[in-house]
Order: sequence, then C-alpha cells, then structure tokens
Amino acid sequence: MGKSRLWKALWAAGAFGCVAALTPAAVAFAAEEADAETAQDGAKSGEAQELETISVVGSRRYGRSSDTLTPVPVDIVPMAEVAEKSPQFDLAQTLQYIAPSFNSTRQTGADNADLVDSAMLRGLGSDQTLVLVNNKRQHQAAIVNLFGARNRGNTGTDFNTIPQLAVERVEILRDGAAAQYGSDAIAGVVNVVLKKTPGCEAVAGYGQYSRGDGENTLASAYCGFELNNGGVIALTGEWLKRGRSDRSEPRGSPRTIGDTKMDNRTLFVNGEVPLGEVAHFYFSGGYQDRYASSGAFARGGIGSDDIPSRNSEAMYPNGFVPYINGDIEDRTLIAGVWGNIGEWRADVSQTYGYNELLNNISNTLNASIANEDLLNGGRGISPTKFDAGGYAFTQYTSNLDFSRYLDSVLAGTNVAFGLERRREQYEIFAGEKGSWFDYDGPGGGNAGSQGYPGFQPSDVTDSSRTSWAGYGDVEFNWTDRFMTGAAARFEHYDDFGNTTTGKLTSSFKATDTFLLRGSVSTGFRAPSLQQRDFQSTYTEFVSGEPLDILLARNGGPIANAAGIEPLREEKAKSFTLGFTWSPLDNLTLTVDGYRIDIDNRVVLSGQFPVDSTAISDELHDILVLKGVGAAAFFVNAVDTRTTGIDLTLAHNTQVGDGELSTYFALNHGKTEIRKVNVPAALANDDGPDIFLSDRERRFIEDGAPSTKATLTFDYSLGKWGAMFKVIHFGSQTQGSFSGPPILLHYGPKTSADFSVSYAFNDNVKLTVGGANIFDQFPTRQNPDETDNGHIYDSVQFGLNGASYFTRLAVKF
Repeated sequence: MGKSRLWKALWAAGAFGCVAALTPAAVAFAAEEADAETAQDGAKSGEAQELETISVVGSRRYGRSSDTLTPVPVDIVPMAEVAEKSPQFDLAQTLQYIAPSFNSTRQTGADNADLVDSAMLRGLGSDQTLVLVNNKRQHQAAIVNLFGARNRGNTGTDFNTIPQLAVERVEILRDGAAAQYGSDAIAGVVNVVLKKTPGCEAVAGYGQYSRGDGENTLASAYCGFELNNGGVIALTGEWLKRGRSDRSEPRGSPRTIGDTKMDNRTLFVNGEVPLGEVAHFYFSGGYQDRYASSGAFARGGIGSDDIPSRNSEAMYPNGFVPYINGDIEDRTLIAGVWGNIGEWRADVSQTYGYNELLNNISNTLNASIANEDLLNGGRGISPTKFDAGGYAFTQYTSNLDFSRYLDSVLAGTNVAFGLERRREQYEIFAGEKGSWFDYDGPGGGNAGSQGYPGFQPSDVTDSSRTSWAGYGDVEFNWTDRFMTGAAARFEHYDDFGNTTTGKLTSSFKATDTFLLRGSVSTGFRAPSLQQRDFQSTYTEFVSGEPLDILLARNGGPIANAAGIEPLREEKAKSFTLGFTWSPLDNLTLTVDGYRIDIDNRVVLSGQFPVDSTAISDELHDILVLKGVGAAAFFVNAVDTRTTGIDLTLAHNTQVGDGELSTYFALNHGKTEIRKVNVPAALANDDGPDIFLSDRERRFIEDGAPSTKATLTFDYSLGKWGAMFKVIHFGSQTQGSFSGPPILLHYGPKTSADFSVSYAFNDNVKLTVGGANIFDQFPTRQNPDETDNGHIYDSVQFGLNGASYFTRLAVKF
C-alpha cells in the first residue's frame, strides 16, 4: 500500500534560479513585486540595499538586474518575521490572512477535506492553482474534496506539509502561466522558496481559542550550515499539534463542529553544493507524518430513525459521533545540477512527490453487523473501529532547461527553452471487509463503518499516466522602457492527447515611476487522476436526512451507463491589464484587472436519485443492486468566466522615533457560469436540473468571498514592535438543499489581528497577540440547509471565533 516508500533521488543539472525578494521590511506581506528597485532590511532600517541576481516566478530570465520591473503581477511574502510573529501557525492559514487573492478556509463536517487545507487563487478551484517549491512543480494531495462549501470536486496541494520556518518567502504570480509551467497554472502560480541561509533559529508557540479549546502547540527549529567549499545545507524540523475545537449547538449536543485534531511531524532539508568551478548541485526534500481526526455527522440514539439503520441500541443508546482518523504521509525530493555551457545556463533536475492518506474510523459501528448479531440472538454488537482504506498519489517530474541572456540584442534579450517529462500514479486501497460489507442484507442495518464507509474491492485502482512537454519563451527589451515577452508550450498526455498553449506579455515604463503592463495567454488543466479514477460510496446528509451516494469512476461501467463521456482537459483564456506607480520614494500603488475564461471545467455533478426519470433503466438497476440512493460523476460540466481586480498600496514612514509600514491589498472578483454542458443521455426530464442544481452552481460561482481585503499597520520602535491587521471578507451566497428561493447568504464580515513584540536582545524576541480579536462569526443559517449541517458553513474566515497566542523566537 505504499506505506513505506524509499525516496528516489536522482541528480542532474539545473533550477529555475536563485530568487531574491524585495519587500517593505516591517510589513508582514511584501509590497508588490512591481518595484524591484529597493529592498528593506529586516525590521530595522528601511535603507535600500542592492539585491543579488534574481529570477522571479513568471520569468525564466537569469542575470536580471535589480532595477527590472516585472511585466506581470507577483506578490512576494517574506517569511522571516511571519515565522516569528504570526497569529497563524501553519502556512495555508498564514497566507489566507495576508494575500487577498489567496483563499484557504478550514473545513469541518466534510470528511477527509477536514484533514487537508487546500487553497485557491482568485476564487477558482484549488487544482487551477499551480504550486512550486524552489521553482519546481510540487505534487498534489491524494484527496479529492467531495464535501464543503469550497473546492468541491477539486484536488490541490497541501501547503501545510511545509513548515513556516523552512520558508524564505512565498511568491504569488497572479496571472495565467500554463504556457510556462504547464497544467494547473490557470488562476496563477504559488512558488514557495525554501531558506538556506547560515545560522540557527528556533520558534516555540502556543495558542488557543477564547472558548478554551483548539489549542495549538508549535516547536520548530532551523539550522543552515556553511560548507568549506562554499556550499550550504539547511535543516528544519517542526512539531505542530492542534487540538479539536467544538462549536456545535446547543453545547453538549452529539456533534463535533470545529477544527480537526491534528499532529504534524515534519523534517525539511534544502541546500546547494558547488561541483568544482563549473556546476552546482542543489537539493531539497520534505518528510511529514500527520495524524488527524475529525468528527462526522452524529447518529441518533433511542427514539430516532437511526436504529437499526445506522445505530444499535445496545452500543450507543444516546447516539454517537463517529471519528474519521487519517494517517497522512507526505514525501518530496528535488535534486538537480545547474551550470554554464558556453554562454548558456543549463539545468537538469528530478522531482519526486508522494502523498498518502489512510482512514481509520473509530467510535463507530457497522450497523448491518450489529443487526445481524441481534437477529441471531445476540445483544446487537459490532466492532467500533475499522480500517477504511485510503488512497495515494505519486508524481515524478524530470526537467531539462536552457537559458541565455543576450545583452547585445536590442536593449537586452532573454531566450529560454526546455523539456519536461511527468509521470503520475494514483492508487485506491480497499478497507477491511467490515468497513463496507452488508452482513444482514437489504432493509436492516446499513453496510459499512458509520461516518466513513470503507473503500470496496470494486473501488480499488492503480492507474497512471505520462506527459511530455516542450516549451520556450523569449523576452525582448526593445528599449530600457519597453519590453515584450512570448512563451509557448506543447504537451502530450497519453490519456487524452495533445494541447498547445501560448502567452504574450508586455510592459512600458512611461515615466521613472509609472509602469503599464499586461498579458494575454491561453492555458489548460489536465483532469487529475484523482478526478478521473476516484470511486467511493459515501453518506451525505440532505436536510438532515442521510443519503448513500455512489460516486462512479469516469470511464467505468456505471458512468458509461449514465452516458458520461471520458474527461478531457480544461481550456482557458486569460487577460491581465494594469499598472504600477511609485509617486513617492516610500509609496507604491499597483492595480491589475483580469479576466479568465475556462471551457469544459471538471466539476462534481449533482446527485441523480435512483428514482430519477432522467437515468437509464440500466443505471437504475445498478444503483438498486448496490443499495445506494443516488449516483454522482466527475464531468466536464461548465464553461465559466472570472473577472476581477487586484489592488495593492504600500507605504513606509517615520512616526516619532519609530517606523510605520502600512500595507493595503484588495481582491474583488466574480465567477459566472456561461454554459452548462449536460450529457445527451441526461438531458431529458429532470436531468438538467439535477446535473447542475442551484446548490452545485453556487459552489462554483461563490466558492470564495466576492471581496477580500487586508490593511496592515506594522510599527517598530527600538526593542518594541506592534502589528494591527484588519481583514475584510465580502459576502458569499450558497445554495440550499431546498433550492431557490431559499438561499444561504453570508454577509460581509471584518476581522482583526493584533500583536505586540519585545526583543530582549538581537537574538530573543517574544510576541503575544490575538486573531479575530472582535470574535466575528459568519451569518447564522438554518442547519438543515447547510452543507455541514451546522448553523455556519466553513466560509470566509471559519467558525471558531477569537483566539490568543504567544511565540518565542530565538536565534543562535
């Protein structure tokens, strides 16, 4: 089952490059990319320093001078102070409260989606955002989200496998980049740059919610070691433990709603070693074990309809909450060599990624076992724990890249090209028989472990695919003020064929302080193996009533009986136009408008009940035979258009004897479904309404707040520092189980974080503060209509209320 895998390390030559960041120093989130002319020093001086040679995500140019302005919007989040002072202890939540275009809300009551915090850009799906680590493609998590008010039907990368202290900075490219990086880069790219600076530091932290639960305990340490030959090796270890929180109402009810219980143990390595005078060997790797537990929907006791269908009077007379316990393994390894061949920079690398989630269900029962025991004269007893199986995803990526900067052509021209081969594998493992089998036949107790039925032998898969890509790009600096760029990529997938994408960029420095920029590109996203090959029987609670649903594998006999076509790639067109303006030395403004059109988006369909007149007799008979009430499918279901605007404003100034850094950032966007692609076999009777109901439509159109903005004030005075951050979340409207006109409207809410820091000396700093200090909650709803059966869904900023924390940072 891949429970223990050896890393497959290969070294060869190259990386997208050394990257340096510039930021307003005392601000937790960098002033935008646009003006790379100055960088602030730490949290102290604010004097400009010259940067080393840089290459920022979105360009393959090396040898970039420090006064180059980027033609596409790239936000840079420096992590040094974040790791010391942030109220949030994991990377996903940290970025959630810093970058307005980035959304990652913790789920609750959403099965395995509670265990992995996926993230997205600009309100699109988490699998439409490409994640890189040190400019190399990072693997996705094995999970596919089936529940929740966001990322429904999506896969994505698990940011929380990376410790904060291991990260130098995070670069967020807010622009389509599939022509440069391949599949998934439709909404943008997030590049996590790992740290390899000499020296050691450690951070210890503790926090909890104001209601006394959800404790967070953090212990993290980093050390960078210089080698005699000029190389460096950096090691980071982290232990992060999160306690369960419970916001169920009324208090003491048989339900657990809140943060998942979690125990993360992580080790990261990053380094680079010269190989003589001509080449450099670089490497990085991550190893995480995570033990997580979330509460499923409660089952009723004596007097409820759940006996004998979902409970046993002898076992849980007062009802019970099953717990979905996930053991997660995540492994990543990057190795490569870069060097110069004549005037060309050459780079060859190998990346390996593996993510596995195994489910163990506790405080549960198989009601069919209990009922069979009762019918045979027993008390009605079942085992209370089951191995429910799980799934794993493996990715191997090989790259060969060449680049050259020609300073004698025009005002400077950069040429780059390369090849990529990627191999992906997806596995589903069956659970033990008791986790899925029906022991007493139809009409008695329900089959499988309550809370999370195990994967059946018919669900098991071990599938793979291979893709090959060739790509190239060129950047022309026609003058020192005007540049254009072009990129093209051809890619072949052995499961759906070929695709070609392209991108054009341009920037014009109208004055020394004003830059116009824009881009137009085509893009694509290959349907994930998780979407293509996932199959499971699960229970959803519709208006509080349980419904067993079969999610049928694409290309399998059940999907074929429904007339579902094989999944094909999503295709996108992206347009960005904006400007950067620095009217003062200490003031920078950026504005970028965007439009993203996506055709044939892969989404999770509505649930076709067994009595629907739209399904065929063949499909009806299959569902009856399997004892489920409905079927759902992954389908290239919709064409969408996303439009919006991003704005950033950064300002530094002296206030009294201290320095005040102010940063404002805003994203406002809207996604609309332009067309619904109903399969012909399901286009009759109630088929179209079920295929994409109002509820499913709103998961796509309103998966993130319409507006998100942050306003940060960071003040430093001698040994003291203070941070006050206001985070505004716009409205969201979710569909209901009853359908229109009943809608779940979540009004706009404004949260705030605050902290105070004191530096005892240059090496020891203590920070105390709070998050959501005004104790904000989403708009209250009818729990029979929400996706998680609670008065709040997991929208906007979550449902836990205020929290308080302290961090101690030590350098040595």
